[in-house]
Amino acid sequence: MTQTLDLFPIGNCAVSALIDRTGRFVWACAPRVDGDPVFSALMDGDTPEHGFWAIELEGLSNVDQAYIRNTPVLRTVLTAEDGASIEIIDFAPRHAKNSRTYRPLAFSRIVRPLAGAPRIRVRLRPAADWGARRAPTTAGSNHIRYVCPEVTFRLTTDCPVSHVTSERTFRLERPLAFFFGPDEGYDQAVGAGVQAALDRTVDYWQQWVRTLYLPLDWQEAVIRAAITLKLCAYEETGAIVAAMTTSVPEFPESGRNWDYRYCWIRDAYYTVRALNRLGAVDILENYLVYLRNLVDDSAGGHVQPVYGVGLEEDIDERIVTSVAGYRGMKPVRVGNQAREHLQHDVYGQIVLPLVQAFYDHRLLRPGSIEDFHALEKVGDRAFAMHDQVDAGLWEFRTIARVHTYSSVMCWAACDRLAKAADHIGLGHRAEFWRERAAIIRARIEKEAFLPEEGRFAASFGGQELDASLLQLTDLGFLDVRDPRQVATFDAVERDLKKGAYLFRYIEADDFGEPETAFNFCTFWFIEALALNGRTEEARVIFEDMLSRRTSAGLLSEDISIEDGQLWGNYPQTYSLVGIINCAVLLSRSWTDAR
Repeated sequence: MTQTLDLFPIGNCAVSALIDRTGRFVWACAPRVDGDPVFSALMDGDTPEHGFWAIELEGLSNVDQAYIRNTPVLRTVLTAEDGASIEIIDFAPRHAKNSRTYRPLAFSRIVRPLAGAPRIRVRLRPAADWGARRAPTTAGSNHIRYVCPEVTFRLTTDCPVSHVTSERTFRLERPLAFFFGPDEGYDQAVGAGVQAALDRTVDYWQQWVRTLYLPLDWQEAVIRAAITLKLCAYEETGAIVAAMTTSVPEFPESGRNWDYRYCWIRDAYYTVRALNRLGAVDILENYLVYLRNLVDDSAGGHVQPVYGVGLEEDIDERIVTSVAGYRGMKPVRVGNQAREHLQHDVYGQIVLPLVQAFYDHRLLRPGSIEDFHALEKVGDRAFAMHDQVDAGLWEFRTIARVHTYSSVMCWAACDRLAKAADHIGLGHRAEFWRERAAIIRARIEKEAFLPEEGRFAASFGGQELDASLLQLTDLGFLDVRDPRQVATFDAVERDLKKGAYLFRYIEADDFGEPETAFNFCTFWFIEALALNGRTEEARVIFEDMLSRRTSAGLLSEDISIEDGQLWGNYPQTYSLVGIINCAVLLSRSWTDAR
């Protein structure tokens, strides 16, 4: 079955793009991932007039695509009916240069003839003002300038510029290089320069992958997930976005079209936790910088669940009408209303990664006493909010409850502060935070537990279930063998599992009843199966999930239980985290390879 959401991401931790199955750029935003789309075709129906970059082969009959091993560098081979063929190499430069990491706001392409006498057409049509118009251009002897609202791009190329401006079809007789980047001079021969950047970029990524601690099994899936999670990091500030896209609906015509190009504290917590299992300390360290700035800015007060990649609070939601939407499905949202929500689990998700700095000797900047005292302000907020209503981790827009998951995360914040205080020799503070953790635990066990069913509910005083209850063991709140957790797991499996997949919840919310399963929850279920001793069942479902990945080896947010089609924003960090976590948990030991 062909996936409709079948796209290959490329990027360099400053800029990213999505390339479709014909080698066409269909999505990229500038100057940041949450900016105006320079390539907007993904959100503009089947026949967009602009917002793409296509290199078209006359008489095309076949396309083969794959990443260069252990990199986000994409190779696309186009073959014509007469056997003529070309290859396109797409990448965003990332390598060492002048004692720093060179990661420009730029994309590079190399086009080479492979066989026969291929004829191609280059159509480069950046968009402006959220796809409302084609970006105006000016041309020079070997470059073209594209004036977009927030940034002006320059295409430097050894292809005849008139071929690009006229979009004429011509014979490809030699390799051509394209550098689409900042509006400044290119200080070397473009062909040699782009090729050198390609070689260095491939080397950078392959060396980075060498630093990962991988499970024995499913290594290719884990490597691809890890690389893509790194692409979702905005290295300048340390932010990690939930996905590269906006407004891909959770299921057709649902109206559940959200903008995920921002840093959710929750999503980033799960991302760095998964990458930490692989030893990717660089992303963890950079994200801790982002969090420490967030802690300072909040000064012990309210923390939003989501921020801009530059720590911006103001990411108010609006609807744009200049594009048709993914497959014509509106609305297209920019910004996210979740920034207005109360979601009290964020306090735990700030504390849990930051306390690692008090233990981890790999870090260039270990945690200090001053860091601990600053983090205690977040703990104070967690304690104050543990029994207050919020929108919950599923971000209900009109439903407010005291969500069990949020309260458990507040407990985890106090529990980890107690352990960190012990570790750094602050015994009196350790006792203080243990007492607070005990108070929250008692409240959860009283208000969220259903004695008649022997299980926990998803909210204080409620009866409903949601998949986050599977996280009580992962957070250390309950042992997997605790009868209360066993009963909770059984209830979740009974009520939320549909086919092989798990729903977040099944009750109607602000937009009606959910119709697709949530991929991250299915991975939570796989983990829970394994922890409950049902390893073979877990492996079967995990293999099924891997089979649902796109050609790029990735997943979006949701999956249709009827036909296995992927829906929701892409690539989804939650889902990639699930691939890593389950592979690590289910893999054979390296000793089995002896």
